[in-house]
Amino acid sequence: MDVTSAGGGGQIGRVVDAIRQRIAARALPADAKLPSIRAFARTLDVSTSTVAEAYERLVAEGVIRSRPGSGFYVTRAPQPLSLAAVGPRLERAVDPLWVSRQSLEGGTEVLKPGCGWLPADWMPAEEMRRALRQLSRTEAAVLTDYGTPLGHLPLRQLLSARLVEEGVMALPEQVLLTESGTQAIDMLCRLLLEPGDTVLVDDPCYFNFLALLRAHRVKVIGIPRMPTGPDLAAFSAALTEHAPRLYITNCGLHNPTGATLSLATAHRVLALSEEARLTIVEDDIFCDFCPEPSTRLAALDGLDRVIQIGSFSKTLTAAARCGYIAARSDWIERLTDLKIASSFGGNPISAALIYALLRDGSYRRHLNGLRERLSRARGEVGAKLKALGIRPWIEPGGGIFLWCALPEGLDAAEVARLALEQDVVLAPGNVFSASQSARSFMRFNVAQCREPKVFGVLRGAMAQARRSGTPRHGEAGVSA
Repeated sequence: MDVTSAGGGGQIGRVVDAIRQRIAARALPADAKLPSIRAFARTLDVSTSTVAEAYERLVAEGVIRSRPGSGFYVTRAPQPLSLAAVGPRLERAVDPLWVSRQSLEGGTEVLKPGCGWLPADWMPAEEMRRALRQLSRTEAAVLTDYGTPLGHLPLRQLLSARLVEEGVMALPEQVLLTESGTQAIDMLCRLLLEPGDTVLVDDPCYFNFLALLRAHRVKVIGIPRMPTGPDLAAFSAALTEHAPRLYITNCGLHNPTGATLSLATAHRVLALSEEARLTIVEDDIFCDFCPEPSTRLAALDGLDRVIQIGSFSKTLTAAARCGYIAARSDWIERLTDLKIASSFGGNPISAALIYALLRDGSYRRHLNGLRERLSRARGEVGAKLKALGIRPWIEPGGGIFLWCALPEGLDAAEVARLALEQDVVLAPGNVFSASQSARSFMRFNVAQCREPKVFGVLRGAMAQARRSGTPRHGEAGVSA
């Protein structure tokens, strides 16, 4: 943490604020021991005398107390949260977690064209209620016991059959259920990476890849994303220069661009990866939005160097978290041990619920309706954006996203900050970019753009950003 950017007056005041913030966030609960003066000075890059004086101020206020020979301790729990203090965190840096925080924390009054999920009324709520009623009558063990480490067998069997239909030959015992697609990637990072390793991602890519990889303390290299897949020259050069351990990508309906992988590019990526002994994680979370079968690395590779993951947060429910990993048997064996160590058992209730929703024809009908509705929304939203001078990078064949360039090279982060003041959450391009080269791009969720207010706020925010700063010309987040 850089105390020079924290609240309060002077270095001492800033250290005091840092302690108060940790107590308010319950990172330091009542009776917790504070870091030593010397250790905290190193953490905040200030002098020990500054930290000592800050601690003395907090002792005087009764926030902390000193135990001679032992250290300093928190004396009281933070006050209950005041709803008056809740609001958009406009001062927060626009980083890979910015859009997620604003979208998840925003209330119903906040419009979220920058989020990555469908509105509640686009999801199969009645089917969910019916499945929940059925689940309430199931055997007690499903409702009370730990799940098996691999996860709910009927769902794994169903997923295996679905994968085979897509050309991915995965037996039920090669499918491991997880709490979510994010947990699946986290487990794979724990299994396959060490701090300091290098990981390749598309540039742009799903912003939570960047946040999660940062948490694993690895080096991230962005490969420019083309309409047909990664830039092969850049991909090959990165393999030679950086010797990466992992490449994480979307193949069908790439997030955020909506692009799909071509067969020719897929074959070349696999050939280069084989030579470099590179492992690929293929996040196929948007597969069910694809109107037509598309190229999958896992199908071409036979789950040798490629691991496929997915979940149902986008098409069914994000409330009952359930994802999966499909991989070769030796990796599944090691992942099973890791799952026991980190979360012990599976989540049988969520898995049984997802199975109930998938096993009849209602899911296919739901998907058909979703695809048609999204197709109309992409056309309507695309036209409204073009009227504002905002141009889609490509016209996607499916999915929920449009990846667009703002007019005149406007700074998308500044536009997003201004829109947030009016309760509209946008997704500026650089949160998706490892190289920070997508400053003038923005991702739009077409299903979340139904309210006319979105476009009015967007128009006003762009006009205000144009007046307040110098436009940046010639920047692009991806190669056209």
